[in-house]
Amino acid sequence: MSEAKTYKGSCLCGQVRYQVSEPLKIFQYCHCSRCRKITGSAFAPNIFVPLEQFKWLSGEAFLGRYTEPKAKYFATSFCTNCGSTMPWLTQTEQLFVLPVGTLDDEIELKPTQNIFCSETPNWHTSFEKLPKFEQGPK
Repeated sequence: MSEAKTYKGSCLCGQVRYQVSEPLKIFQYCHCSRCRKITGSAFAPNIFVPLEQFKWLSGEAFLGRYTEPKAKYFATSFCTNCGSTMPWLTQTEQLFVLPVGTLDDEIELKPTQNIFCSETPNWHTSFEKLPKFEQGPK
């Protein structure tokens, strides 16, 4: 039997590193106000990962955590050195929520759903409607 394919991820400064193994299943965009606050964006692209498929490789001591007392599942984890949002264990301790932008490797999986769409901010505009540049605008 072949070993499951793995992907690596890290924070911006590289202090915190992790590994996740396939199968990756649920990839969604979350538009809730909590995810918008921790990302500073219109939505958070997240993959849910079972505990047995996730492993910290280094820098776990650099992780900070905030648990929202009013939330059933939500928490957040971040690198205390650079501030990058990192994978976080849900309050039920059943799954890691993996911010997809922290992956160092490309994945084949594509998002399959949007959640908390009722909380999408009025300023959000679809990517297709905006000009595109290879790098920063001239």
